[in-house]
Amino acid sequence: MKHLTVRSVPDELHEALEREKNRRGTSLNQTVIDLLSQRLGVGTAPRSNGLRKLSGRWSEDEFRRFEEAIEPFERVDPELWR
Repeated sequence: MKHLTVRSVPDELHEALEREKNRRGTSLNQTVIDLLSQRLGVGTAPRSNGLRKLSGRWSEDEFRRFEEAIEPFERVDPELWR
């Protein structure tokens, strides 16, 4: 592995990298490596939308109950669409 030093990073870029680092919950070094890898199409750096820490798995029963709970929102009221 090689080491890389980047000098004269503009404040705006540094702040954006810090925000992204915090959003991902990774180190600044790992964040920069992931962003460079993604942009350059190198390696298999995982993409993140920031929702990983909120995600989980539903059982079939939990999913069925959720689907039943939101079903009324799928119906169109013809009275409202005249």
